[in-house]
Amino acid sequence: VDASAPESVHLCDFPTVCEEQIDTQLEADMDAALKIVVMGRACRNSASIKNRQPIGNMFVKAPAKLADYFVTIIEEELNVKKVSFTDDVSAYTDYTFKPQLRTVGPKYGKFLNQIKQALADVNGNEAMAALRETGVLRLDSIGEDIVLSEEDLLITMTQMEGYMTEGDHTVTVVLDTNLTPQLLEEGFVREMISKLQTMRKEAGFEVMDKIAVSYTADAKAAACIAKNADTIQKEVLAVSLTADQLSGYSKEWNMNGETVTLSVEKK
Repeated sequence: VDASAPESVHLCDFPTVCEEQIDTQLEADMDAALKIVVMGRACRNSASIKNRQPIGNMFVKAPAKLADYFVTIIEEELNVKKVSFTDDVSAYTDYTFKPQLRTVGPKYGKFLNQIKQALADVNGNEAMAALRETGVLRLDSIGEDIVLSEEDLLITMTQMEGYMTEGDHTVTVVLDTNLTPQLLEEGFVREMISKLQTMRKEAGFEVMDKIAVSYTADAKAAACIAKNADTIQKEVLAVSLTADQLSGYSKEWNMNGETVTLSVEKK
C-alpha cells in the first residue's frame, strides 16, 4: 500500500500536459488507419458480409503506405487476411460523370448537351485522377473555356464484379468479396463458435464451466464441424463434440445458409 497515494483519482487535479510525449505522427497514422477501417466496414455492409466471415484481400490506395503495425490493426479490425497498399486500383474501380444542372446550367447553358455527351465519353479513372490533381475537369473537346469543378459534377463510383469499393478524394479501398471454400469454412466455424457461446450464456453456465456439445446437421455442415472439432471445442470449453446425439439445452440455427441444431450440457 502506498501511504502517499491520493484518496481517489477522481479528486485529483488533471495532470499537466507533457508536450514531449505527444506523437503527432502516431496520431496521424492512427487517423489514417481509422479512416481505412471505416471505409472497409462500409464495403462489408454494402456486400452484406458479416464481420465474422474472413475475407481474403483488401487493396488500399492512399497518399502514403502505413507501417506494418497499422496494417495489422486494419487487418484485425476488418477480419481481412491481407491488406495491400497500391498506387493503382483502376482495375477494380471506375467513375461516371454527369453535369450538376444547378451549377452548370447558368454557366454553360448552351453547351449543356455537349457537356453531357463529353462526360459520358471520358475515361472515368483518368478524369477522376485529373480532378484530384488539379481540382477541375477540362472539356477541351468542347472548348478551352469549359472547366468544371467538383461542385459542377455528379460523380458515381462503380466497381468490378466481385469487389466492393469505397473512397473519397484521397483514399480508396477495394474489398475482394470473392469467398473461397476455405474462407467460407472458416466463417462457418466462427459462426458456430459464436452461437455456442450465446447458448452457454442462455443456459446460465459460468464462464469456466466445461460443456458437452452435440449437433445435427446435413452432410456438408457436419463434415465442416468434424474437420474443425478441435478448434470449436477449445474455444467453447467443450470436452466433447458429438454428432446426432442431442442432449441438454438445444436450439436450431441458420448458419451461413446451413441449418444446424446445437445442444449444450454442463459437465
